[in-house]
Amino acid sequence: MLRLNSTALAVMIGLGVGFGTQAHAQQRYGIGEEPSAEQISGWDIDVRPDGAGLPGGRGSVSEGQQIYEAKCVACHGVSGEEGPMDRLVGGKDSLDTSKPVKTVGSYWPYAATLFDYVHRAMPFDQPQSLADNEVYAVSAYILHLNGLVPEDAVLDARSLPQVQMPNEDGFFGPDPRPDVANTRCMQQCEPLVSGGGADKALTPDQVQ
Repeated sequence: MLRLNSTALAVMIGLGVGFGTQAHAQQRYGIGEEPSAEQISGWDIDVRPDGAGLPGGRGSVSEGQQIYEAKCVACHGVSGEEGPMDRLVGGKDSLDTSKPVKTVGSYWPYAATLFDYVHRAMPFDQPQSLADNEVYAVSAYILHLNGLVPEDAVLDARSLPQVQMPNEDGFFGPDPRPDVANTRCMQQCEPLVSGGGADKALTPDQVQ
């Protein structure tokens, strides 16, 4: 009678599971289908800070006011400040205070991504129901309420990314903290102790 020790048995079981998994992965069940270009385009709607991805169309401040009053005012208030949902207007020069007010005018870094968010997520009860022209118009009106574009502004894929947002320089790319760029220690590493918001290596006499 063949006797296997526990190690050999574990190896055989592992190989069996591996072969079974590989064979299982090669099976096809006839479920699903290759997505068409039209289906993919329905999800490919992101707009980047530089305006890449913005669709055709245009919208004016006056048109945006009409859409805002019909579809946005219940959540954000007549002037964009009353709520009950997030404030859209105001908060200028408040970010470095003890009570920062984050709005489109005070906090939002890029005008193009305002279009992206409104297009994807608003109105709250009917997301993605606004046509591209309507999103341009609502974006123009909200920017106007914050004093960032004039009353006669008309925004499109060319002009919207050119709107200078007050807090654009408040966002940055690479993390400037020096410790995040350190090479990870994988062996014979010094013990670390956390304190004061930073990790510091213990000295030899502190190691117990």
